[in-house]
Amino acid sequence: MQEVIRKDGRKSNLPNGGKGRPPGHPNKATNEARQAIALFVDSNAHRLTEWLDAVAEGSGDNKPNPAKAFELFQSVVEYHIPKLARQEVVGDEEAPVKFVVEWEK
Repeated sequence: MQEVIRKDGRKSNLPNGGKGRPPGHPNKATNEARQAIALFVDSNAHRLTEWLDAVAEGSGDNKPNPAKAFELFQSVVEYHIPKLARQEVVGDEEAPVKFVVEWEK
């Protein structure tokens, strides 16, 4: 095996030693977990509708609870569609930010 001199000056017998995963690249386990959740949600969408309807309308001994059904829906969607980050736009006191919207006919 060929000896390699690393950036920090130390010697290494591993050709890929110290390289690791590039920044921003998801690890394999996280990616596989996200794909599994997406597959589960997609393949159970028709059942999810039935479950949410049962919670919203009530079934058996359970009372109708549309607010809980909506809360459950949001919690499932949160794992399938990422949340958007909130952003605040502020301007200088002397030069406030102005938004101009124009429509063309």
